[in-house]
Amino acid sequence: MANSFSVDQFRKKALLCQGLLRYGSFGRGSAGVRSCIQQLGYVQIDTISVVERAHHHVLWSRVPGYRQSLLDKLVSDKKVFEYWFHAAAYLPIEDYRFALPRMHGIKSGEKHWFAGKDKRLMRRILKRLESEGPLMARDFEDKRQSKSGWWDWKPAKQALEQLFMEGDVMVVGRRGFQKVYDLTERVLPESVNTALPDVQEQANHLIDTTIRAHGFAALKSFTYLRKGRMLRNSVYEQLEQRVEDKQLMKTALPCDTQVYADPELSSRKRVSETVKILSPFDNCLIQRERCRRVFDFNYQIECYVPSSKRVHGYFCLPLLYGDRFVGQVDCKVDRKAGLLDIKSLHLIDAGSSALYLRLAEAFQSYAAFNSCSEIRVSCNAASSKPLAALL
Repeated sequence: MANSFSVDQFRKKALLCQGLLRYGSFGRGSAGVRSCIQQLGYVQIDTISVVERAHHHVLWSRVPGYRQSLLDKLVSDKKVFEYWFHAAAYLPIEDYRFALPRMHGIKSGEKHWFAGKDKRLMRRILKRLESEGPLMARDFEDKRQSKSGWWDWKPAKQALEQLFMEGDVMVVGRRGFQKVYDLTERVLPESVNTALPDVQEQANHLIDTTIRAHGFAALKSFTYLRKGRMLRNSVYEQLEQRVEDKQLMKTALPCDTQVYADPELSSRKRVSETVKILSPFDNCLIQRERCRRVFDFNYQIECYVPSSKRVHGYFCLPLLYGDRFVGQVDCKVDRKAGLLDIKSLHLIDAGSSALYLRLAEAFQSYAAFNSCSEIRVSCNAASSKPLAALL
């Protein structure tokens, strides 16, 4: 297994597949957003809102002129849907059938978040949805006398989420960040294939999705956070068959990690010398080990780390400059004041004047995306002073 490719070629291929090599490669408007989600396979949803939420951030990073209404329209037009990939995500509607194995598994007893389920309450909720139409969790009263915390969902919310994970209801939109649910039979287009895929079909879907989104991957990346030995074995068998059929090739990263890759690994496209401020949940770097091996970037989101042990900040955003990750920035938005606060900036190496100029451009664009008219650099590190001067 010879390695005839440089790390630069691997990086370039990964960014090309991710739509980060050349900005706007998916197009604009709702068609561009849909094309982006189809290419990536999913866009992860996250609740943290110190800056604009992850799913909007990922799409903004790739689709010129992106705004939230474009994604909302795709949901209402039934072109994308919410469910689970390796986490909560927006998915192409044509991939609905590949969510069925998880739905069937949870309905058969696999646990999701809750230890048990209230079947009587679930039946009552289904009847209300049938008679009243789309509802939110707040449309159901909570008779409990006390609560133990934010994640202590009321029984109706738990039942709605159980029905959602089992596939009996779908999310038809959001108000604020709150889900609006309706019966799947009323939401899912008749044209959507609902045949349960067998293990081999599921394996091939994961391979297709991974290669399309990344260009190459190590074996375990194809089943990232997926359970089941049968599925893992099938993925391996299908990969080996594709190598034999010359649909894929086996090669190695410079660090000697074996990968399965698109035979068209090289690209003549130029790398865009701009800075991209990425979400911690961006598809390009969500698999941390892959990110370290391909980009030599050891990244950890620190919102789950005790504050005393944080190095880069609560919600540090990776900075991509051309085809290299050059650092991290911790930002927070004050929405009432229309202010983007740069709380910390950490660069891996000393920044050049060209890098700082690109950083300033990126922060101006990012502030506008977050509906901010003002930027404040509140950190005092030496690396932030040239940026503050430019801003």
